[in-house]
Order: sequence, then structure tokens, then C-alpha cells
Amino acid sequence: MTKFILRLCINAIALYLAALILPGIALNGEPMSIVWLALIFGLVNALFRPLLKFLTCPLIILTLGLFTLVINTFLFWLTSVIGQSFGIMLSISDPVWWNAFLGGLVVSVVSVVLTLILKDELKGRKA
Repeated sequence: MTKFILRLCINAIALYLAALILPGIALNGEPMSIVWLALIFGLVNALFRPLLKFLTCPLIILTLGLFTLVINTFLFWLTSVIGQSFGIMLSISDPVWWNAFLGGLVVSVVSVVLTLILKDELKGRKA
């Protein structure tokens, strides 16, 4: 349960920082909506990322892994669409693809950095 809460907090911080840094991405101001959006983002990543990586494996190999940035862009955009259908506003302004690309990139970098910082807590220390 601790891993789930830490992962949810990491996603929430990453989404918040993406909206804070990038002018083309806006979040609803309520703190609880960011938590719900982080939950949606985690579910979208858990359900669709493995399937997309499997289906696009030849492209990922051909581009030496750069195609994963396109997958991140799609998953970030899909999170926005699903969130808006639930009334949680993560709006991506025009040009949508470019802003979704940058948003996915910021979320990925922040998520990796926070995971490296909190890796002991995510693994679970053994006494």
C-alpha cells in the first residue's frame, strides 16, 4: 500500500510540475483533482503502456528507444481526455501534439528523478 501511495504522489507532483512549467498545459486548481488525475494517469500507464510497447516494439528498436516519447505523448493526451470526461480539467492548448509531447517529457523526467530519490522507499527496506 505504501508503494501505491508513493507512486500516486510522484505522479501528482509530476503532473503538477508539468502544468506549472509549461504554459500550454493547465490544471483545475483544486488539489483533490490533481490526485484524481494522478490516479487516472497511473491507470492509463498501467493498462496501455505495456500493450503499446509490445505493438510498437519494432519501431522502438528501429528508433533506438525514441519512439517511447511518442507513446508518452499519447498517454499524456489520453489522460487529459479521460480526465476531462470525468470533469477533471487537464487542458492542453494548441498545438496539442507539441504541448502533449512536452508535458509527457516533463512528467517522465520528474517521475524518474523522484523515483531515484525515493527508490529505497519504493523497494521496501528490510531490517
